[in-house]
Amino acid sequence: MRILQLGKFYPLKGGVEKVIYALAEGLSERGIDCDAMFASKDGRTGDIQLNEHCHIYVCKTILEAKATMIAPTMVTTLVQIRDHYDIIHVHHPDPMAALALYSSGFKGRVVLHWHCDIIRQNKLLKLYRALQSWLIRRADVIVGTSPIYLQESDALKDVQHKCRCIPIGIYETTAEPNLVNDIRQRYAGKHIIFSLGRLVLYKGYEYLIEAARKLPDNYVVLIGGTGHQQKHLTSLIEAQGLQDKVKLLGFISDEKLGSYFEASTLFVLPSIDKREAFAIVQAKAMQHGLPVVSTDIPGSGVPWVNKNGVSGITVPTRDSQALAQAIQDICTNEETHNRYSRQARQRYEQLFRMEDMITACQQLYPKIRN
Repeated sequence: MRILQLGKFYPLKGGVEKVIYALAEGLSERGIDCDAMFASKDGRTGDIQLNEHCHIYVCKTILEAKATMIAPTMVTTLVQIRDHYDIIHVHHPDPMAALALYSSGFKGRVVLHWHCDIIRQNKLLKLYRALQSWLIRRADVIVGTSPIYLQESDALKDVQHKCRCIPIGIYETTAEPNLVNDIRQRYAGKHIIFSLGRLVLYKGYEYLIEAARKLPDNYVVLIGGTGHQQKHLTSLIEAQGLQDKVKLLGFISDEKLGSYFEASTLFVLPSIDKREAFAIVQAKAMQHGLPVVSTDIPGSGVPWVNKNGVSGITVPTRDSQALAQAIQDICTNEETHNRYSRQARQRYEQLFRMEDMITACQQLYPKIRN
């Protein structure tokens, strides 16, 4: 059985491409032939031999439009190698990957991994809709990351019979004790409220900043990540005089990330719409036993990942008062905090381990191949 993971960008930054890479790496380490193909994000091209069972193709991009890589060599390369594979596992949304699959003439089985709907890009969706409809029909099985997103997606309402849920899994990250101590000493005597993500509009960070204004002085909000809203959020913090209470940390390396989770009191995800389809960072927080406060985004998998009353609290979107209240409800009651902390770790172990995601795909492929 030979499998090709198809879609998204290289080098790896976002959640979708990290899932693709993790599946290729994890399956190949189990002796399964599983390659991957990406469009180049930074100009690099060429082939990478990850191990004896995994070859990575990085195809040249000639243009980027609407977060889509235009990479014609994905088509020509796939035409050349299509007969090597029994299954192509294509990851959506990625119009270039869908076009490559359509143009290749591949005759084998197709797994469609539905990470999220195309939202807010109406012009792109109008152009892509026919190809998306073909891809949904062509797929032998459609994999979603949460049952809610599969059930609530308008595009998938007529194909529920071939939908399967495989939650995103994450690797265990470790903390460096000295860095954990440094972070805690830097904010000694304060509840450390941590958030992490790209600084873009749908992440809802302005509501978290407003929530910080409503918190007592023994709280500090740390926001990790970069993005085009950084200047706006900095101005918002300064305008409200919150420089001592809200800190924009910028990019946090993977080596340091576990230490920030470990040093914190709880994690907050203030996202405001369905473009936040899953939020892997919630599972990362749970892995470290952090309670989570997140938003109840209609149709999104976010409130499924963080189960209200189990791993933390979900609140309405765009509601800074509700965010502030939920944060205090957890931080001011040690019994409540400890219960959510314990249950968050349990939820991670039950649903979001990398090994389980890889195993679920490994078990799925033979069923559709036959």
